[in-house]
Amino acid sequence: KLSGDLKVPEDQVKSLLLVQKGQVFSRKLMTTTSELITRRLGNEGYTFANVNGVPQPHDDDHTVDITFAVDPGKRAYVNRINFRGNTKSEDEVLRREMRQMEGGWASTYLIDQSKTRLERLGFFKEVNVETPAVPGVDDQVDVNYSVEEQASGSITASVGFAQSAGLILGGSITQNNFLGTGNKVSIGLTRSEYQSRYNFGYVDPYWTADGVSLGYNAFYRTTDYDDLDVDVASYAVDSLGAGVSVGYPISETSRLTFGLTAQQDKIKTGQYTVDEIFDFVNREGDSYLNFKASAGWSESTLNKGVLATRGHSQSLTLETTTPGSDLSFFKLDYRGQLFQPLSENYTMRLHTELGYGDGYGSTDGLPFYENYYAGGFNSVRGFKDSTLGPRSTPSRGAAVTGNAGTLADPDQDPLPFGGNVLIQGGVEVLFPLPFVKDQRSLRTSVFWDVGNVFDSKCDKTTNANVGSTAQTACNDISLSNMASSVGVGVTWVTALGPLSFALAMPVKKPDDAETQVFQFSLGQTF
Repeated sequence: KLSGDLKVPEDQVKSLLLVQKGQVFSRKLMTTTSELITRRLGNEGYTFANVNGVPQPHDDDHTVDITFAVDPGKRAYVNRINFRGNTKSEDEVLRREMRQMEGGWASTYLIDQSKTRLERLGFFKEVNVETPAVPGVDDQVDVNYSVEEQASGSITASVGFAQSAGLILGGSITQNNFLGTGNKVSIGLTRSEYQSRYNFGYVDPYWTADGVSLGYNAFYRTTDYDDLDVDVASYAVDSLGAGVSVGYPISETSRLTFGLTAQQDKIKTGQYTVDEIFDFVNREGDSYLNFKASAGWSESTLNKGVLATRGHSQSLTLETTTPGSDLSFFKLDYRGQLFQPLSENYTMRLHTELGYGDGYGSTDGLPFYENYYAGGFNSVRGFKDSTLGPRSTPSRGAAVTGNAGTLADPDQDPLPFGGNVLIQGGVEVLFPLPFVKDQRSLRTSVFWDVGNVFDSKCDKTTNANVGSTAQTACNDISLSNMASSVGVGVTWVTALGPLSFALAMPVKKPDDAETQVFQFSLGQTF
């Protein structure tokens, strides 16, 4: 039975009753029901509500009557919302995530929703909230959020040396909370004696007060073979481009994103350029100016922006060249992941990534430099980066193909060429690492990864000039051609960004795939 001033429709309260007539009496169910009713009243501003389950046993027939006595108290209003611990992030970055407003009645749901939004930012290791009563007032509370900042960016650096390329220097900086503003900035640079790569990205997630985001990006990649010590190369793509994107929130957990990019690509061939690339260049030329339009939908109910343990996220993106472009092609991509708690300390993660691209109109097939690749840390662990899937035909030289200036490849090793279809995913079980007290910045898992890339056409292409043919060593789209691996992984959020390690063993190894038992990554996580 229910007694007292319910303040909400009685049928809504009855739907929360976990104890039913005929059940075996459970004090735990009675207590949980009281908590659910208290929370429901709290959603309407009655944060001082008191709900007690009162059992009345009947010894004669061994039954118990339960009465839930409801005392809603006064409706409470929010006096002030305060933030503590945000030593790096500006107050405005936190305040704009609030769904509970000052002056409105205190809603348990909105207060908790605001806490979840702070956790999803990925800027904080921990977020806590308290709602103390305002001294001397019986219908007001303050809402106090306390946060503990964590590293929200990553720094990567690399130094290498190659006999043909000389000294190679590279580095990138990604800051998701630039100067505490909540804006994302990324800068990348790679330099060698013959190659330079630069990129810059900027995203303002609150370009407008209602959450419309605005992003810019620009990139430049160039290769100069005059500085290469040996006069051989497979191919190079010199690219210059810039783009802009706008995102619109359509609900509390999902948004639409639209983008435009202009990109100039120029293909450079070398003496050992594979036949598939020459076939493409002979058909389409070696320089292309393309304008790409993209539209995407994304959704996230994850409980945290970094090292989530509950909820799901998914995104669907379509990118296509527009009229006025030199090439006509499109790419459709889907990514999804689900975190399902198995117990207090164990969580199962399911994840998948699907991609498909093709040409249309006058363009036959997806341009080779837009191909998908599989294998590596963020793909199928246990295999070297990009070594799964179709392989190219080694250069057979001008005498065979008629491609002027080419020589027969003396090694005759097919190279990873990618494909226009990507299928990959996996299952992980996340668990705490023994003997480590603070698990907030650490994650361990056992995993099973599976995936590959395919060529949906998987047929011979013909050199239109001389009638030569190149046969890509491709896979028909079939689950039987999937690569798979099992292993254990560790992710640690450090001051330089997330540092991840994986120890993996291939279970099914396709032909030509290259294995790599130990892998690590700095600056990427899930």
